[in-house]
Amino acid sequence: MSLLFSYLFDAAHWSGPTGIPARIGEHLFYSVLALALGAVVAVPLGALIGHTRRGGFLVVGIANGMRALPELGLLTLLVLLMGIDLLPVTIALAVLAVPPLLAGTYSGVRNVDQGAVDAARGMGMREWQILFKVEIPNALPLILGGLRASALQVIATAAVAAYVSFGGLGRFLIDGLKSLDYSQMAAGAILVALLALAVEGLLALVQRAVVSPGLRGGGRRSPTAEITTPDSSPDSTDTTTATPEPAGATP
Repeated sequence: MSLLFSYLFDAAHWSGPTGIPARIGEHLFYSVLALALGAVVAVPLGALIGHTRRGGFLVVGIANGMRALPELGLLTLLVLLMGIDLLPVTIALAVLAVPPLLAGTYSGVRNVDQGAVDAARGMGMREWQILFKVEIPNALPLILGGLRASALQVIATAAVAAYVSFGGLGRFLIDGLKSLDYSQMAAGAILVALLALAVEGLLALVQRAVVSPGLRGGGRRSPTAEITTPDSSPDSTDTTTATPEPAGATP
């Protein structure tokens, strides 16, 4: 433990292109690229399927299939096909970002109160206006919840970029393993965990600032729980009412 603290608090490890701040910057760069690519794919697809309420099985299949892919194996395959470049690293990490974002967007849009959607149609709004002015604002808690889950997974896994000679905090793990410097490996692992938690906390603050107070109640629900039965109607409610007994009736 003393070796770990001596490594983290050594001023030499906090400067230069291989210092901790530079590695954190590289790690965040890879993560932001992957999240952006994942959002470009997942958010429009989830919003479209959630709005039309058709193809929910597609969301379940895509989310479960992409979660099952082994990240390191996928990265190795992409590097073999495309060469050592930033693109295969970004694609491999984006695969992790898509399922939570897709599930969150689909669930959020699909479960918007049907009364609000019908009222918007009655006011003469077009479908794209309903989507952008009614459904997506009401779906923000689950969409941002999916973004937080995606960010956590991507940042925690972006260390694999060092496996194919890129930078990031994974360099401390790879370089420490090669030189049998266990304090460097432990420092890298701790820094990855702390960075993931810090970004999660920052996104939680952003979510709180952006989402209307009236919508915050469902903001932290897991989006995956909403897509297990995509063909069930969200508007189905139990309308059974108890018949009151007449006065004086014997129970």
